Amino acid sequence: MKILVIGSGGREHAIVRALSKSETKTKIFCSHGNPGIAKLAECIKLDENNFSEMIKFCKEKEISLVIIGPEQPLANGLSDALRNENIPVFGPSKAAAQLESSKSFAKNFMKKYNIPTAKFATFDFSQFDLAKDYISKMTTPIVIKADGLAGGKGVVIAENLTVAIQNINEFFDGAFGNASKKIVIEEFMQGEEVSIFAICDGNDFVTLTPSQDHKRIGDNDTGKNTGGMGSYSPVKFFNEKMLQKVCNEIIKPTIEGMKNEGNPFIGCLYVGLMVENGNSRVVEFNVRFGDPETQSVLTLFKGDFAKLLYSAAIGKLDKTAIQNNSNIQNDNSNIQNNSNIQNNNPKEVACCVILASNGYPEKFETGFEITGNAYCEQENDIIVYHSGTKEVADKLVTAGGRVLGITAIGEDIKIAIDKAYKVAKQIDFANKYYRNDIGKRELVRN
Repeated sequence: MKILVIGSGGREHAIVRALSKSETKTKIFCSHGNPGIAKLAECIKLDENNFSEMIKFCKEKEISLVIIGPEQPLANGLSDALRNENIPVFGPSKAAAQLESSKSFAKNFMKKYNIPTAKFATFDFSQFDLAKDYISKMTTPIVIKADGLAGGKGVVIAENLTVAIQNINEFFDGAFGNASKKIVIEEFMQGEEVSIFAICDGNDFVTLTPSQDHKRIGDNDTGKNTGGMGSYSPVKFFNEKMLQKVCNEIIKPTIEGMKNEGNPFIGCLYVGLMVENGNSRVVEFNVRFGDPETQSVLTLFKGDFAKLLYSAAIGKLDKTAIQNNSNIQNDNSNIQNNSNIQNNNPKEVACCVILASNGYPEKFETGFEITGNAYCEQENDIIVYHSGTKEVADKLVTAGGRVLGITAIGEDIKIAIDKAYKVAKQIDFANKYYRNDIGKRELVRN
């Protein structure tokens, strides 16, 4: 099977690695890739905004499956262009991608299909006074989100009304370009966040092992939101009963609702949850694998990943591609028998610590040489996923805000954390920054 993966970050590195370990024999291309991915796939330069170029490459190389990693090509309609040429794609259509590309679309969709989420209202830049009046009646803190794509950074939590008004003003003034000319204002939800990946074929789905992301830049969840500073999987408190409830109340209605709207969802539905007292509400939908949760989840994945994604892309989800999914013989109509849940209790735990450039998610410098074994994979216990790196004159240097994702596997969370941080300290570059508390919340529970 010839596969084209689109993207150049840690998520794509994890996807490529999982594909390379599949029983299905694969030849993997990656556009544009990175030095880590280049160890596993043939990296090429394609312009994902040039649909004709993408289609030509796929036909010339007889590509069997295209996997679109980032959200922007999905929002631009790349999957539609490829499908129109009968090229199988793991990734939703432009219309279905609105679940991520438009927060207001997603919130109104959830309201229509009774999917639990926070109370909300939407406003555009011409409605500043209405937005101020709305928040004046809210309890603080207040959540303000850019409607469009903002690289995981278009969310602020305002602790008081003065800050909320300031944030709304900044959003409408273009803090995130056109993405924040329209905003969603939400009530603040209490609880713990959990991320779920559902592999969907338009009709059916199967979930992978739950994970937890660390979005804030600073220890103890302080500072600005980022694309994610680390993750771990599984999440001990989030048991199979709770996951089953999410399947019934959130994922299944979403898949059925999208189908009813004429936009069947094919790809990875990322469900960001806020969990409190055993109940879950949707924080956000993404329409692709999350970063850095993918680094933890796919490091634990057992099965034929290429077979799983290909079967979803052609509308015939094959759950036998996942090992230890003991109840997979049932179809989606019998969801109560756990047919949509992968084994939620893997024997191992994965922890991913992001090494970032100091100053991220705002201004930061790049081009610093990376020393230490940044390509290491030692008996599958430790994998260094590349997020923002490049090779210059035979040297590996920093090339992004998030640089590397040090991911370790252990028999328990403590072992995984200790392994990850040991390597995080061994790999070095100027202006290196990382959080010191990734997975600590899970550690306290054990």
